[in-house]
Amino acid sequence: MTRTRPSLRDIMRGSAALAATVFAAPLRAAAPPAETITPELIAAAKKEGTVVLYSSMDLPVGEKLGKAFEAAYGGVAIQIERSGSERLFQRISQEFSSGIFACDVINSSDASHFIPWKKNGWLMPFVPEDVARHFPAIYRDGDGLFATSRLWLSSIAYNTNLVKAEEAPKNFADLLDPRWAGKMVKGHPAYSGTIMTATYQMVRELGWDYFEKLAKQRVMQVQSSTDPPKKLQLGERAVMADGNEYGIVLLKEAGQPVEPVYPTEGAPTISGPTGIFASAPHPNAAKLFQAWLHTRETQQFFTDFTAQYSVHAQVTSKPGRRKLSEIKLMKEDPAAMEAMSEEIKTRYAKLFKV
Repeated sequence: MTRTRPSLRDIMRGSAALAATVFAAPLRAAAPPAETITPELIAAAKKEGTVVLYSSMDLPVGEKLGKAFEAAYGGVAIQIERSGSERLFQRISQEFSSGIFACDVINSSDASHFIPWKKNGWLMPFVPEDVARHFPAIYRDGDGLFATSRLWLSSIAYNTNLVKAEEAPKNFADLLDPRWAGKMVKGHPAYSGTIMTATYQMVRELGWDYFEKLAKQRVMQVQSSTDPPKKLQLGERAVMADGNEYGIVLLKEAGQPVEPVYPTEGAPTISGPTGIFASAPHPNAAKLFQAWLHTRETQQFFTDFTAQYSVHAQVTSKPGRRKLSEIKLMKEDPAAMEAMSEEIKTRYAKLFKV
């Protein structure tokens, strides 16, 4: 069957599924009024002294972001608990079922996680002023419970010392060529929210048939989406079958022998929402961090040093980097992915024997 290429407008339209599912139901009376960072909020946050962030961001990224926050608001320390989003989802469920409420702020690379958290009433309404003024409606919850803090892609890539540009794969179908057997690396959807999201989109577009064939290619399996770029950089594998594109971009900018490939079928698109738990032990520090994270200054800083994308209307792309509008993208659908997540984990583990 011939598939039409989705435009950026199609991606935005497809993301409306977020507005209708993740960002809408069940409805509250209304989102609370937008809040600014006030001296009173800063004082209350400093009195609490700490904010605990659970996040799937690679640790160096989270640490750099954390240091910037602590520099901006001396007296408020940030504690970052980093793991793959699927593991964090399990951890939150286990902690809440045991009456443990340790997390203030959660950032996930699996947007579907916010569906049950919202339904369970676990999230705190809080709308930073920048989110209300500069974030498109499809990237902020209609009830003010969370907002998309970052966008990124899962792509193919190759080591330029091991693969010539003219011989590099151009799409996912090319990865099934016998020449790449035993030469590829990819992440795991049971650990990584990025890989879970990418796997769902690829199953929808390419079918399970594709993964059945890919599994026969003797692919090196790693956990996090941050791992494949590192394996590629070290030359342990010649080709990356999936993983975060921004890691490849940063390595290339640092002079490492890697090159991203934006598949002709479309690159899977991942959004990373952030929200505050209603049970947050440090609610004021959590609000301060959430508001700071979504300011234009922080979003620009984050985008520049991570090579990810921001939906803040005032943030611009760093010169020399590709814009989302220049890349063919696959559509997100968190609600459909949530319904399919267990099937993905089960079938994937069976196919790849991991």
